[in-house]
Amino acid sequence: MAKTITCLYENHEQLDHFIENHELCDYPNLLIQVFLSKIDRSFLLQLQKDISSRLPFATVIGCTGAGEIIEGQMIENKAVISFTIFEKTELKSVLLHQDDYENSYDMGKSLARLVDFDTKAMLVFPAGANVDAQTLLNGLYEGNPELVVAGGLAGSNIKSMEPYSFTGTEWTTQGAVAVALQSDQLVVESYSNYKWQEIGKSFAITKAKGKNIYSIDHKKPIQILKQYLGKVFVEDLPDSANEFPFIMKDKGEKVPLFILDILKNGAIRVNREISEGEEITFAYPDIEGIVGSSLENMKQLAKKQVDTIFVYDCMARKRFAPDFTEKELAMLQSISTANGFFAYGEIAGGNTKTPQLLGHALTYLALSENNGQKQLNRKLTFKYMPPVYLKNATALIHLMQATHNDFYLLNESLKVSEQYYESLFNTNTDLVFSTDLNGQIKNVNPAFEKTLGYSKDEIIGKSAMRLIKSEDVPRVRMHFSKALKGKEQYYNVDIQSSSGETNLFQIKNIPIIVNDECVGIYGIGRNITEQKKIEDKITELAYYDHDTGLPNRVKFTKQLEHMLSRAKKKKRMLAVLSIDIDRFKLINDSLGHFAGDMVLKELAYRIEKALPSGSYIGRFGGDKFTVVLSKDVDVEEVMKASKMVLQEISNPVGHKGQDFYVTASIGVSLYPEDGQDEHSLLKNADIATNRSKNQGGNRITFFSNEMNEQAITRLELESYLRRALQKKEFYLMYQPLIDLETGEIFGSEALIRWNHPKLGLVSPADFIPLAEETGLIEEIGSWVLRTACMQNKKWQLLGYDRISVSVNVSAFQFQQPGFLKEVKRALNDSKLEPHYLTLELTESTMLKNVDYSIDTMRSLQNLGVKVSIDDFGTGYSSLSYLKNLPINTLKIDRSFINNLRVNTSDIAIVKAIITMGHGLAVKVLAEGVETKEQIELLKELKCHYAQGFYIHKPLLITDFEKGLKDKAVLEN
Repeated sequence: MAKTITCLYENHEQLDHFIENHELCDYPNLLIQVFLSKIDRSFLLQLQKDISSRLPFATVIGCTGAGEIIEGQMIENKAVISFTIFEKTELKSVLLHQDDYENSYDMGKSLARLVDFDTKAMLVFPAGANVDAQTLLNGLYEGNPELVVAGGLAGSNIKSMEPYSFTGTEWTTQGAVAVALQSDQLVVESYSNYKWQEIGKSFAITKAKGKNIYSIDHKKPIQILKQYLGKVFVEDLPDSANEFPFIMKDKGEKVPLFILDILKNGAIRVNREISEGEEITFAYPDIEGIVGSSLENMKQLAKKQVDTIFVYDCMARKRFAPDFTEKELAMLQSISTANGFFAYGEIAGGNTKTPQLLGHALTYLALSENNGQKQLNRKLTFKYMPPVYLKNATALIHLMQATHNDFYLLNESLKVSEQYYESLFNTNTDLVFSTDLNGQIKNVNPAFEKTLGYSKDEIIGKSAMRLIKSEDVPRVRMHFSKALKGKEQYYNVDIQSSSGETNLFQIKNIPIIVNDECVGIYGIGRNITEQKKIEDKITELAYYDHDTGLPNRVKFTKQLEHMLSRAKKKKRMLAVLSIDIDRFKLINDSLGHFAGDMVLKELAYRIEKALPSGSYIGRFGGDKFTVVLSKDVDVEEVMKASKMVLQEISNPVGHKGQDFYVTASIGVSLYPEDGQDEHSLLKNADIATNRSKNQGGNRITFFSNEMNEQAITRLELESYLRRALQKKEFYLMYQPLIDLETGEIFGSEALIRWNHPKLGLVSPADFIPLAEETGLIEEIGSWVLRTACMQNKKWQLLGYDRISVSVNVSAFQFQQPGFLKEVKRALNDSKLEPHYLTLELTESTMLKNVDYSIDTMRSLQNLGVKVSIDDFGTGYSSLSYLKNLPINTLKIDRSFINNLRVNTSDIAIVKAIITMGHGLAVKVLAEGVETKEQIELLKELKCHYAQGFYIHKPLLITDFEKGLKDKAVLEN
């Protein structure tokens, strides 16, 4: 079982005596919680020193607050130390500083690393105004929906003193401390008790940024607070804020919004981020609900076996209802030992419920190390009779709420009455008129006069039918008649203004009912002329390409569906051509997108001109066109038409006095052989086009089932790849790297392998390009980096303390903004010193953005990580920037080593690279070494390092370790 004992800290001698009396040094799993209110930093440092010196292996966390709870009693200005002895529960704690993270969410995700498979609960004590505690909890909760979380915000009774959260050796004023409780024998019951009721009107946030509110209902927040809560409340902020918070909606749930501070110019800072347009309302504790809920929780808890209770109560609750707070804590103490502190915001949640930062709440954890819990028959009675001041407060709140509701209903009624006429006439931007039973106009609004140019004197008393064309009169009379019978009517009609201009209006006719009798109609009209033009334009845009005027995918697909229907009835063939301009990106990159669009218009014209009659052409965006051939379709005619298209496209395209040459790839699918519907035909034509492009372009390819099978295989491989990391199908092999001077292994290159349960071993040449294309390479690369670092550290711990590891980095991974942070995380998690890690980059990786690449490489070297250029000599290396690259190693590509012989051109190239490496003061490594002759030549050329099958092929972890022990890799 778990057991808690407590003491009030006075001095070093008193603490020593307490520890010795209770033999606390003998317990391996000891959780120490320290809570203090009125302290200074020197007091805290002395207390930490006293605890750590006597109990160095205990887990210590704590914070400052608004008062302490010791064995169910409230005290202030003391230091309470509670010692919880666990028999079966392990403890993991951490202290985080806000400055080490981009935001509080990332800090919460870092806290989540404490969570293991048997973690039952976590205590969290955030500190500092810069920490968004709710966002931190959201980060912690992600991926840990079953975790029970409790704790509270650190605070200080003295406004000039910063709040602290601390462990046994560290402290922070802007960060958080946490401890995870881990045991499959631990039973955790989480309780929280808080209820709010809204009071008064709602307000709109009219200016806000982050957690700062600058304007409420277009007024300074300080003015709103003084107007509704008074000057005394404002002067007592932020302590008074917990008694009258705002209530807002967050993801459909009403949550409290507490004021943390008053800023300059009357702005306020609150405890969570808020957006402009949010609605907030003042709130007050629901006293009856809080008491009833609390007593019910006590009854439920009394039935359960409880070893100890951790309590995190609200400082506002103590201020507002000290009598109830005192009795509530005494009730908890009657169940089991209850210790904790009064916080400035309480944390509760877990068991699939998102942890929340609460206010005016009592939260507590009831713990037991007996997972076979049984119901107990404790004869405990939980009753509470509120004192007079609480009864009066409850009555006052009911009175305020009822009064507010009365005023709200009255105001709503008055608003409807006062605005009825104005909304229909004076302020309506639509034209509004009323008529009698005969259709004579009785009144018009200002918008009517402005829109149609008629004054009231000109139009009142005249028939409404004089405003429309004679051919529309019968239709309008029909709608008018139906409106008189009580049915609302909607219709569009052209209305002529006094100037003779005609516009299209949408008219709504509403019957005017007085004493249950229709006395006329209201007419409301909206000018929809421009809207109709826009609708027509939208229709055009929805079906036609903006640049070329050709049908787009939607229009083309519908037309193809229609043409297929006719072909099926007449049993004719159809051909679908997918035309993709080869390397058109070069045109855009060299001439710009505007010129590129001009070239596409010209190509669209040429393609259309080259097609036979009965053809239908569309553009699917970019440089892709699609064609349907429907007359006299056979393979010979399709080939003839396709060649005509290629011929037209291949003619030079002129732009600003220059001729440009382009080609195209065409794929063809035929109905009925290659598909029975429009989607199959389009898909198969695309597959054939891709085959044309893969074969170099400027060619025509007819679809075959083999292509479809290849496409399906590729999609299947992509599907497997997306799940490979999750299913732990990847593993690493390590190829030894040797020092040619000593012949000793100094490191390894980590190489990824994929063993799929169905496909078997999949070659990296097959899945790495696919991972780069789909973006999965970033996640895979991150896994490789972390795994390689951890394995290398394990080897060092086995005694091979100078061993290093090289890891390949893809271009996509290297160019990500968070790459440097990923490297740091891998080093931190593995505890590997940076100079034992080498990152291998290809030349093409660095050329994508030379300045960015150099900055990142320098940052890596500043960190201590080594940088190597992989496959050197096969890319586009320029000596002008090579000399400035911050690198440690040049890796000679295997293509030069494969044919390395005496008196060959390859030996001259290799010698030049090695000489250049010496000149640049960087190491040179030769890869792909396969013969003893190559080894000897490389030694003679003074190459530093080598790897290859002659030395050894990539090895599994156990085989590599055997090689390290034998130190006989070269002999293999």
